[in-house]
Order: sequence, then C-alpha cells, then structure tokens
Amino acid sequence: MNMESEPPVSPNGQYFSSSAMSFCILAVLEVEIPIDDSQTLSLLSHVFLPINPRFSSIMVADKKGAKKWKRVEVKLEDHIKVPRFPAGMSPEFYDGCFDDYLSTISLEQFPPNRPLWEVHIIKYATSNAAGNVVFKLHHSLGDGYSLMGALLSCLQRADNPSLPLTFPSIRSNSKQKDGKIKSVFKVVPRVLSKLANTVLDLGFSLMKSNFFEDGRTPIRSGEDVQFRPITITTLTFSLDQIKQIKAKLGVTVNDVIVGAIFLGTRLYMQAESQEQGNAASTALVVLNTRAVVVGYNYKTVSEMVKPNAEMPWGNHFTFLQVAIPKLSSLEISNPTSFVIKTHRIIKRKRNSATIFITAWLLEKLRKFRGPEVAARYVYRTMKNSSMAMSNLIGPIEQMALADHPIKGLYFTFTGDPGPIAVTMMSYVGKLRVAMRMEKGFMDPHKFSSCIERAFHMILKASN
Repeated sequence: MNMESEPPVSPNGQYFSSSAMSFCILAVLEVEIPIDDSQTLSLLSHVFLPINPRFSSIMVADKKGAKKWKRVEVKLEDHIKVPRFPAGMSPEFYDGCFDDYLSTISLEQFPPNRPLWEVHIIKYATSNAAGNVVFKLHHSLGDGYSLMGALLSCLQRADNPSLPLTFPSIRSNSKQKDGKIKSVFKVVPRVLSKLANTVLDLGFSLMKSNFFEDGRTPIRSGEDVQFRPITITTLTFSLDQIKQIKAKLGVTVNDVIVGAIFLGTRLYMQAESQEQGNAASTALVVLNTRAVVVGYNYKTVSEMVKPNAEMPWGNHFTFLQVAIPKLSSLEISNPTSFVIKTHRIIKRKRNSATIFITAWLLEKLRKFRGPEVAARYVYRTMKNSSMAMSNLIGPIEQMALADHPIKGLYFTFTGDPGPIAVTMMSYVGKLRVAMRMEKGFMDPHKFSSCIERAFHMILKASN
C-alpha cells in the first residue's frame, strides 16, 4: 500500500499522539471466575483484529509530516501481557499489586513499530474480582464511544449469547409538541440567553486555556503529573437510587452524580484545608459531540465505519470548562440545593454554542498552525484544570468474555497532564465511578469516602 492510499489520522487523533501528550484509555473488565486464557489468541485474531483496520495499523508520517495509518502484520504475542506476582497472598495484597501494575503500564509508551493496543491479563484474585482483563488502547485509535463499541463487539450476553446486548434508552429533553408554534416572545429571550451564555463561556474557556490555571489546592499539586505514578480507586452507586434523586429534584442522572462528585470534592478539600476548601477549581467535562447532536446510542462497528455514518468511528469530542461550585454551610445541611446549583450551571453551559465553537477553533488552529500547536492548546486546557470528567453508557445485561462472566466494568484515561480524572460507566443497574489521581499527593481512600458520603447525604435529604 502506498502512502497516498493510506487513511489519514484524524485531527483529534493527532492531538493525542503528539510531542505534547500521548493519551491512552485503560478499560478494566473484572472477571467473576478464575481466568483461563487459552482462547486469547483465537479471540484476538478472529474477533478483535477484524473489528477495525486501525487495530492492525501503525502511525507513520508522510513526506509533508502528515500522519497516516499503515497496515502491518500483527504479532499477537507482543500485545498480550500476563504479569506474575508473588503466589499465595491475600486479595488485599493483590489489590496493591494491581494498582501498582496499572500505574506502571499507564507510564509505558507504545513501541512505534506496533499497533497501539495491548491486553493485560491479571490472574490473581483481588477484593473485587477473581481476575482482571485490562485493555490498553491509544486514544488516537478512537474515543471512548468508539473503543467501547469495539470492546462490546468482543463480548456476549452471559445469559444468552444469541441475544444482543441492550442499553438504557436516552430520550432528548428538547421535546416539542406537534403542530404547536413557539411564540416569538419565548424564542427571542432564549436566543438572546444563548448568545449571552456563549459570549461568557467562550471568554472563560479561552482565558482558562491560555492564561489562567487553577492554583495549588488539596486536589491539585500544581505539578505536571503527565509522567508521574498514578493510583486508581472506584466506587459503585445504585442507578435506582440515582434515578430516585433525579425524580425528586427534577434534574438529570448526570446532574445527580456530577453534583455528588463536586460536593464530595468540596468536602475533601475542606477536610484537608479549611482555608482552601472553596478555592477556585475547574472541572473539564469531556462531551461526545455525536451525543450532543443526535442522542446517545451505540451502533455496531460496521455501522460506525460507513461513510457519512450518523454515529461515526473516531475521535468526536469537545469539552466544557465548569467551575466547581463553592460549598456554603447551608448546602452542607441541605445538600440537594448543591445538586440544584450544579444542575443550573451545567444547563446554562449547555445552553451555549461554546462547545461547537471550541471544536471549530481547534480545527482552525490545526489547519493554519499545525497539529502540534493544536495539541499544545488541548494540553494547556487539561493542565490548567483540576479535574477531567467523562462518562459512558454500558449494557443492562451482564456480559461474558469467552465464557467468563464480567462482574464489573470501568475505564480511565492516562497520559494527560490533569491532576484528577473521574470517569463513570453504567453496567447492570449500577454506576461505577473510577477516580485516577497522582500517587502520593491525595489520599485516594479519603477522597472516595468523601464522594460516597456526599451521595448518601443527597439521597437522605431527597427522601
């Protein structure tokens, strides 16, 4: 295949594989039974690789420096890692080994002569699972939506493999009754409100990305954590309880969980330092632009890779910069008001064209000044914030990988300069929240317990 026929790396894919940063996704599948890895090679060869040519490609640059995907022969043995830990130890011991192992692989770079993915099979029982399978995937291959769609193609329903996995239905909030003409007296204020929100949010976004960064606080060391060891801790919440709060407060599921995370963050900051409990802190909320435009439903990979697909494969994202609300003594005694405040902030941010203008400006920056300059802009945006947040929707039914039931599922991202990454994924009636942070700076167990406490405060106050 000559260079002219090789597909180009998408603009967003180039940002994630640049001199500024090398961004990866870690998807963790918690297995319910001891792992038999005898089917690994067959599964990867016959199911995983055919999903998309990028899994059999490396990134190369043409004479003009433009990056493209080049198909190569894949040596599967190079992509399968099975670590060895001391034998006969307790699950708590292997919890530490697993956390250290995730930190180690998060810092390792992919060899440039191999496709940008690995599978790590950890056969030791931890507190959460009989074993763990970790997919490490470079973000240039695709965003969370694309890569999760690829992984789900390798999985089947545990109860009946012949039936497809199903996902929670997502209904648009912007319903309009048929035949009803909106009054000009309603439309004009909304347009003016959106215009005002866009001007304010765009100004805030540009200033935060270019000139102002969050200061040192109990959740932000102020150092570049891109190449520092990490630690990951997770929490599990009941989706029924989240929906109960949602119905009571008249907000969204996202509002409830983001409100709990923001409240827990403030509780942690206050516990660590009364003086800095309400210090200015910014959360970078990563959005799937497909969901913003057409609603959130997984498509098969074959549908995603079609020309002009409704939900295309690749990196289709933008971000909102949200100031984490300050916490008052009144809101500690009535935490539902903090969720309402979070809801209003996010609603106002969404009632703005900033997310689309940001993506447009990034593309113009790439076009006229090159992908490295655009990548540095993304890098600064992430580095200047205190937290990055992302979420994915998982299946309603339990899944199995090669006849191994999957007990739990979560993901995180690494290689970015942000101090904290909070990722959320639903699965079988539960919401799993993973928190990745700089090792040795924050207390991960205290942070997670503050978020758990915040959620239960909100649940109790909403009853």
